[in-house]
Amino acid sequence: MTLKGTIATGHAPINKYEFSVETLPALIFTTVAGIEQETGGTVLPDKTKASGGEQEPFEMTCELPLHHVAEVAAIESWFKEAKDPVTATYKKTGTMLYYDIHGAVVKAISLSGVWVTKVKYPDTEMGNEEGEMGLLEVTMSVDDQAPI
Repeated sequence: MTLKGTIATGHAPINKYEFSVETLPALIFTTVAGIEQETGGTVLPDKTKASGGEQEPFEMTCELPLHHVAEVAAIESWFKEAKDPVTATYKKTGTMLYYDIHGAVVKAISLSGVWVTKVKYPDTEMGNEEGEMGLLEVTMSVDDQAPI
């Protein structure tokens, strides 16, 4: 018997995920942030708000270890596709999979119209005694997302 208000077993920890992008090699993103859904709206003359019916595009941010040379090169090449002259293939489809503690997929999301809008290289500091890992921050625009 399940008690009211208890959390189901087999939760999805935030470190068990896989984000992949079509035509790109396997990418090991250490962080994926900002996948969201929002429906635009409009304020009516009576000061209430109504749905616009359309999902808004959004931006997401991912981090990739800078020392993963082949992966960084793939991102840089993809970023170049959106620069003048823009290629016909600069927008891609991505897939985000969330896994539970047992390794089963609990949520799968398809991201369409994904493209790199910004690449930010890590700040550096000679006084960093711990030698923290440098991460490439990649900002992507996403046209739409939907459950698979």
